[in-house]
Amino acid sequence: MAIVLGPNQFGKAEVRLVRVDRSPAVHRITDLNVSTALRGDFDAAHLVGDNSHVLTTDAQKNTVYAFAREHGIGQIEDFSLRLGRHFVDAFGWIQGARVEIEQYRWDRIVVDGAPHDHAFSRSGGERRTTVVTIDGPSSHVVSGLAGLVVLKSTGSEFHGFARDRYTTLAETTDRILATEVTAHWRYVASDLDFGPRYDRVRDALVTTFARVHSLALQQTLYRMGEAVLNAVEEVAEIRISMPNKHHFLVDLTPFGLDNPDIIYQVPDRPYGLIEATVLRDDAPDPGPSWQR
Repeated sequence: MAIVLGPNQFGKAEVRLVRVDRSPAVHRITDLNVSTALRGDFDAAHLVGDNSHVLTTDAQKNTVYAFAREHGIGQIEDFSLRLGRHFVDAFGWIQGARVEIEQYRWDRIVVDGAPHDHAFSRSGGERRTTVVTIDGPSSHVVSGLAGLVVLKSTGSEFHGFARDRYTTLAETTDRILATEVTAHWRYVASDLDFGPRYDRVRDALVTTFARVHSLALQQTLYRMGEAVLNAVEEVAEIRISMPNKHHFLVDLTPFGLDNPDIIYQVPDRPYGLIEATVLRDDAPDPGPSWQR
């Protein structure tokens, strides 16, 4: 039996970056969390402590900042592609790179009925995301969103489920349906205009959640994924995770009060977690797109 080094990578995690565009009178800000990871011939560093092939994580961090200044950011997918291709092209022993970005949304503060030129407020917890993988000459782009909280106060049922001796959940034909959507979708190409496609994917997710009369969160999830694939032909597959944010009616009878579907308790755990992939049957091979 021999002990060998398996797959490995190293990089700089969660480089916080805010870029302020002051060129117009109305300022624009881009707020990112960037993580980089390199793959290649790093055996000597692991096996004998030879660091000659190690591009330090500090240098990776500095590259993120320098590229944001020299080249701008634009769409986060394009910024990730530039960073990843730079790392792979810079050194012969680096064969691959993974660049992951979260983008935080800021809205302009409204003052006297008009958006302020340079004052902003953070817009909830929703983030736009991307993971770009450079593998030799090829590039793979997975985009996404996280922290998208949605709720519908009716239009949702849940009944006809299997029962055993441990089942206590009552069936219902009318319930609140709430969830926090995390979605990641894989593009078939890396030379796309990503901004408008992101907007179309997000719109397909939220409008389908609103429109579908839900018989189960699983059904809603599938229809949302299906809508994305119909809306954006360059999306090969989408992976969606949706926790069931339960809303339970509060029993107010001890206080002499009725509760005709008005007052709810919202526990944060435990919760149901529904996850699935929706994909085209002719989707191209993902390669290392999903490799962590």
